[in-house]
Amino acid sequence: MQDNSRELFALEKKFWQSMVDTETDTAIELLCEPAFMVSSHGSMKFDHAGYRKMAEQGAMTIESFELSDMEATFPSDSTAVLSYKVHQILSPRGKSDRVEQHMADTSTVGP
Repeated sequence: MQDNSRELFALEKKFWQSMVDTETDTAIELLCEPAFMVSSHGSMKFDHAGYRKMAEQGAMTIESFELSDMEATFPSDSTAVLSYKVHQILSPRGKSDRVEQHMADTSTVGP
């Protein structure tokens, strides 16, 4: 895969911003099926309908985020792996309370 790091970082930021803006359709356009997620609750595999349910009915909403230390590696001609740190502010759905999280994250792009 050609080094398209900047484009891939922009797409990753677009995905995160779609979560802040509650633009579920935009996020779904950027997700493959099935998609995988690893969090403090463990790992999960989901399809577009499963993502829509999480995004629109999940217990928490993302209020803001900041990505840093973004890196990309290209293990094959058709695959890219992104890694980065994320600082995010979350709120319980419908409440003004806020939770701050600092995490490390990855994203894989391939055929």
